[in-house]
Amino acid sequence: MSSLARAAVGLAAAGAAGIGYAALVERNLFTLRHRSAPVLPAGSEPLRVLHLTDMHLMPGQRRKVEWVRGLAEWEPDLVVNTGDNIAHRDSVATAMRAMEPLFGLPGVFVMGSNDYFAPRLKNPALYLTTSHRRGLGQSAALPTGELIAGLADAGWVELTNARTRMTVRGLPLEFVGVDDPHLDRDRYDLVAGAAAADAALTIGVTHAPYQRVLDAMTADGAGLVIAGRPSLPDNAVPGVSFWLVALAPLVLAPFLTPTLSHRKDWRSRSLRAALVLFPLIVAVALAASYEQIAGQDEW
Repeated sequence: MSSLARAAVGLAAAGAAGIGYAALVERNLFTLRHRSAPVLPAGSEPLRVLHLTDMHLMPGQRRKVEWVRGLAEWEPDLVVNTGDNIAHRDSVATAMRAMEPLFGLPGVFVMGSNDYFAPRLKNPALYLTTSHRRGLGQSAALPTGELIAGLADAGWVELTNARTRMTVRGLPLEFVGVDDPHLDRDRYDLVAGAAAADAALTIGVTHAPYQRVLDAMTADGAGLVIAGRPSLPDNAVPGVSFWLVALAPLVLAPFLTPTLSHRKDWRSRSLRAALVLFPLIVAVALAASYEQIAGQDEW
């Protein structure tokens, strides 16, 4: 087999492995992570906050629904839902069943883009270009009003460009939220203002953590901002994406370099293995430094 053919086979195998991992493993890798934030006044009893985000529920996802329902066993004091609950026009009932054991708790929520519009197939390479927002908001509309009504009827407070107060375990809390910045629906100007002096903590809530929203909330005195998964505002590609793209071609180098690909001695084989593994290890290390991978410090 020629060097080029071996490289093509290796690339195809890597692609198949990636697709298999995404389809069979990652989509079922539901993870609960624990974080501590020293933001309450000195001497305050700690609050356990459950942050729900990006569930992207589909009808028939019984395993995911049961996992979400089981989160009530952690007995949180407060639930903050930052959106992207559904991904299908028939998913509202699924979402309500998933969160039903949590509805007796104090809660606040905002919507994400996939609470408004169904997801659509998109070329991931667009995220490396100025066209990453192409087609945004043009897919099928979802029953957002039904979802909002269900969460509100369950006792949770909607924070769509809104501000509210709530007492949780004797602590007076203030919340300020915006609609999804990824859809340019955020209107922080409608709720802007200094944090309440008599609140133990002001908490900002948003789906997409766009810098304009984070800056505005913290400038007004929010001591904690809770947001959904990172998005890519203003084409701000994370450094890890750059390194993954830059280092991936190096995996093929041992197969394309004639002096290495044809040698069968143990030194050449070891060098080929090292050249394959090195960029992958570096890429994973960079990814882990950008966003903690599942399995580390999780509950």
